[in-house]
Amino acid sequence: MVNVTYDSSGDLIAYDPDGAEIVYNLGDMGFVIAAMALVWIMIPGVGFFYSGLLRRKNALSMIYSSLASVAVVSFQWFFWGYSLAFSETGSAFIGDLKYFGLKGVLDQPSMGSPRIPALLFCVYQLMFAIITAALAVGAIAERGRLGPILVFIFMWTTLVYDPIACWTWNANGWSFVLGGLDFAGGTPVHISSGTAALAISVYLGKRRGYGTERLAYKPHNTTYVVLGTVFLWFGWFGFNGGSALSANLRAVQACIVTNLAASVGGLTWMFWDYRIEKKWSAVGFCSGAISGLVAITPASGFVGAPAAVLFGVLGGTLCNFATQLKFLLGYDDALDIFATHGVGGIVGNLLTGLFAQASVAGFDGFSVITGGWLDKNYIQLAYQLADSVAGVSYSFVMTTIILWIMHFIPGLRLRASEEAEILGIDDAEMGEFAYDYVGLEQEIGHTIDTGIGATGGSREPDHHAAQASNSSVSEKNQQP
Repeated sequence: MVNVTYDSSGDLIAYDPDGAEIVYNLGDMGFVIAAMALVWIMIPGVGFFYSGLLRRKNALSMIYSSLASVAVVSFQWFFWGYSLAFSETGSAFIGDLKYFGLKGVLDQPSMGSPRIPALLFCVYQLMFAIITAALAVGAIAERGRLGPILVFIFMWTTLVYDPIACWTWNANGWSFVLGGLDFAGGTPVHISSGTAALAISVYLGKRRGYGTERLAYKPHNTTYVVLGTVFLWFGWFGFNGGSALSANLRAVQACIVTNLAASVGGLTWMFWDYRIEKKWSAVGFCSGAISGLVAITPASGFVGAPAAVLFGVLGGTLCNFATQLKFLLGYDDALDIFATHGVGGIVGNLLTGLFAQASVAGFDGFSVITGGWLDKNYIQLAYQLADSVAGVSYSFVMTTIILWIMHFIPGLRLRASEEAEILGIDDAEMGEFAYDYVGLEQEIGHTIDTGIGATGGSREPDHHAAQASNSSVSEKNQQP
């Protein structure tokens, strides 16, 4: 039973097993609750961002995938995810089942900060687990099955996200003990999801028409891309600022550098694209803003505003150039998730090793770090590199293993059929559309009742069978 009361100032008073008082400031708790809600709004933001970048016949599946992540990871986190990541009695790699079913997760001080109770820390960290899965499964775009993805999300969160979160943020974790600095999720969120997306892209193979004009399409709904970016940018204040786990100056500083890195990253990517197209691209700006946000994430509680400008410039530049990796290495990452989140996370981690400052971490009044190169702590870059390499390697290998285990289980193979890919994942897997039926019929260019199994949609030319059918339909229509 929870035994809590309030003191004369309104602070929440709880008691440890020995009867000693634990004081929680309601302002800190309210701040983290608000930050939790801000991170939640990022999740559909991911769905809209991904949806807008694709062809309209696959638009709804991306929004669905983001909401499916909410449902599956919420259950997984309750079931054993929180315990595997944040139990105090776990190993340097993964926690144990002390908090299985959230048993005992109540009013005691949290692993993250003694200033908030474990129950609040649990639901705040849940949002990070959800958005990580949502980012990763975007790699199924236009060719992945939606049923098996539910199983994949549960397995991946258990076997990939939870261990990485444990070694990064748990007091027993090897990276935490080593001295790695990751304020809000450079490795657990961005490197793990970006690398998982790379593994998924390799496993699924190339989309139909890869390397031809069929896939040289523009985003079908730039407004969705902008809307998704707005949700993400807005929510990132809770993502980075909330990671201070208290309403203090460090949280404010994290918000300042977050906004600055996003702004500079958006401008940088847009300028790089302008040199080619001589157009001011909204999609380019949005992509750069996300890259800047990714890069600043691990450093947001450790660096000053001048450094944030550099994070934005390098994040926007290196992630922009990293989009060419898929052509050099021959994989089909439809949404450039690895280029943005994988590469962006690595850039952020390494720059943290250079620009982290003990003085900035101390803005909260109690955090003590040795800093990075600016504080003449040169070994910090090695710690950041070790953490990044471990995150990339573990996420890629374990994600690949999960995919191939599912591949040989009947009904769980992730790759959609060619017919489903031609028809569109929305229709083939959901029987629903992001837009009205009339719009779809006009887009396909023929009546739905053609007597064939699948036809091409959006900017992709019709399948050869559809072309033959359309010709016969047209001839009949021309007859008196």
